Amino acid sequence: MSLATSETSATGRQIPDRLKSAMQRFLGSWELLLLVVAVAVFTINSFASPYFLDPWNLSDATFNFTEKAMIAFAMALLIISGEIDLSVASIIAIASTAMGFAVQMGADTPVLVLIGLGVGLACGAFNGVLVTRLGLPSIVVTIGTMSLFRGLSYIVLGDKAYTGYPPGFAFFGQGYVWWVISFEFVLFAFLAIVFAVLLHRTTFGRAVYSIGNNPVGALFSGIRVPRVKFALFLLTGLMSGVAAICLTSRLGATRPSIAFGWELEVVTMVVLGGVSILGGAGSIPGVVIAAFIMGMVTFGFGLLNVPGIVMSIFIGLLLIAVIALPRIARQVMARRKA
Repeated sequence: MSLATSETSATGRQIPDRLKSAMQRFLGSWELLLLVVAVAVFTINSFASPYFLDPWNLSDATFNFTEKAMIAFAMALLIISGEIDLSVASIIAIASTAMGFAVQMGADTPVLVLIGLGVGLACGAFNGVLVTRLGLPSIVVTIGTMSLFRGLSYIVLGDKAYTGYPPGFAFFGQGYVWWVISFEFVLFAFLAIVFAVLLHRTTFGRAVYSIGNNPVGALFSGIRVPRVKFALFLLTGLMSGVAAICLTSRLGATRPSIAFGWELEVVTMVVLGGVSILGGAGSIPGVVIAAFIMGMVTFGFGLLNVPGIVMSIFIGLLLIAVIALPRIARQVMARRKA
């Protein structure tokens, strides 16, 4: 029996109403399932370690996902449009290297912030030009720039590290707005609202969905597809720059290996949040809940002294499962109907 309501037409025939109420959509949504998983993970962690429910420990747990989630918000829009950026972690590395180099030249905090954002934008623009102007596949382009940006960091730094960041710069990654509420968490919450409004309440967001579902149809309907995709690559680069500022500030140092492997975790966060890897579907609330789940799982593993390699294996298996399970479910349903 369908949950959708129906209305009677002038001819007396019943016409199903395709617009379900917000509550009905939520009860049948991926976000509700994620919310149940998040509650389960939180409950398990609270029993697994007596230190988990400490307010300061919970505050520290947010650092496991806030920086990655900032990139994941932009990555979600990019994947919904049918593209992907695997160079985000390397953009963090090159942006952090540029900020570290500027520190050696005597730059202060405002200049460092501008450099981090500027390098992120420049890298995003470089990816965007290669994809939208030259028509190259984004996965190939960003695999190449992933090696390029990270390689440049290694060339500049070698086995050294940049330190000596000004005291004011530490606030972005180590500062607290009130009690246990960190600046990073406030920024994460603010960006979640901004991206939710951008994707779900603006014509730009509708254009992103249209491009992901049918890029040719979107082009013929008047949407400037290359321009929208270029803007999304810019946005992803910018958010990588923001993450570079926060992460460098939190660590207080720059190394060429900074944020190594984050691209896998960001993509996992996005796909776990319900964004279709094929494009055209997904939501920011789902990505937010997925960020909390991954953050709590990794923090719980840390409290139990689980080795980092086990966490990497878990992330890889989670990514495979999230991609494979919906396809398996569709095949099972198709066989039942047949």
